[in-house]
Amino acid sequence: MKILMVLTSHDQLGNTGKKTGFWLEEFAAPYYVFKDAGVDITLASPKSGQPPIDPKSDEPGNQTVSMERFKKDPAAQKVLASTVKLADINADDYDTVFYPGGHGPMWDLVNDANSIRLIERIYNAGKPVAAVCHAPAVLKKTTFQGQPLVKGKRVTGFTNSEEEAVQLTQVVPFLVEDELKRLGGLYEKSGDWNDFVVTDGRLITGQNPASSGSAAKALLKLLQL
Repeated sequence: MKILMVLTSHDQLGNTGKKTGFWLEEFAAPYYVFKDAGVDITLASPKSGQPPIDPKSDEPGNQTVSMERFKKDPAAQKVLASTVKLADINADDYDTVFYPGGHGPMWDLVNDANSIRLIERIYNAGKPVAAVCHAPAVLKKTTFQGQPLVKGKRVTGFTNSEEEAVQLTQVVPFLVEDELKRLGGLYEKSGDWNDFVVTDGRLITGQNPASSGSAAKALLKLLQL
């Protein structure tokens, strides 16, 4: 079983002058869910190499068990530091794709032709696609049978109220919740910061960082691992 995890290469938080990237827990928790299940994991990003970690995700108040494990795991750190270039990835080599969030993907992966093609290819091949927190935004330009991939499907993702809580409503290119609804997705959510995952057929989405481990487990369940 081969799982591809796609991470952002974007590190600028709009025009705020602040840094962004991927949310560390949203990589670490799923990575260890997959690792502990004995799955073969490949990491990719648009620019390859070390993807940018959102500095906020590594603040003292945001530490998790998975992140602590990652910090004591030189092998995992080495894998993360040497992601494969997304353009070099062949979708046919993988059984599924998982997108960790953080604000970064909203700027690069949403518009990345390689990412869009990858998701469509995997989904068209009857394989599952999973994304958590801000990463469901990467589905914005993906289509299935001529319609937006999320149209008519139950989905979740970072809520408008969660975006307001982190005070970035005016910074992000669009709001994940609003965009999923605009595309015809049947958007669902739980309370802010709750662990909430939606599986609809072969599409798995998680609401926020707390949902990332559960989204990975839901994906393994779909793959019957």
